[in-house]
Amino acid sequence: MMGGGKVVGFFHAGVTVQDMHASLRFYRDLLGLELISRSEVASFEAEAIWNLPGAKAEAAFLRVPGSDALIELFEFEGVERHGASARPPDYGAGHFCLYVDDAAAIHARLVKDGFGARSETPVEITASRLAGSKVLYAIDPDGYHVELIERPRRKQGPTKSTEDTEP
Repeated sequence: MMGGGKVVGFFHAGVTVQDMHASLRFYRDLLGLELISRSEVASFEAEAIWNLPGAKAEAAFLRVPGSDALIELFEFEGVERHGASARPPDYGAGHFCLYVDDAAAIHARLVKDGFGARSETPVEITASRLAGSKVLYAIDPDGYHVELIERPRRKQGPTKSTEDTEP
């Protein structure tokens, strides 16, 4: 059993981006996340938190529809930057998952606008607690994976008419 100091909530997931404009096009314009703030981050405290003297960044917070969850995009400047590995099996790689209402429509929109996914179409899950869900790993402008999952459609059972019931 743990002593003091425990996780008590979720604030946001962060993604470091190369180009804020391209990333906002992907997350805000194509996925429909709501931009709630955009600011410059340059302070002694930020440099100390990141342990990056001289670093500053542009930050954008986007709200995931239907929730309090936030996605934070960071574009750093003033420090050397490198692209990270983003293959799902590579340790240190990451992703976050969003519920969607129509995975195929979002996939088509992303492809039309020059983005892609790891699979050619959303994949329907056939077993497990996610059976019936349609899932894809979309790829953002920097190669970061955003898992999109469409919950299974609830099957409507047959409805009884008054003719089917006995008096």
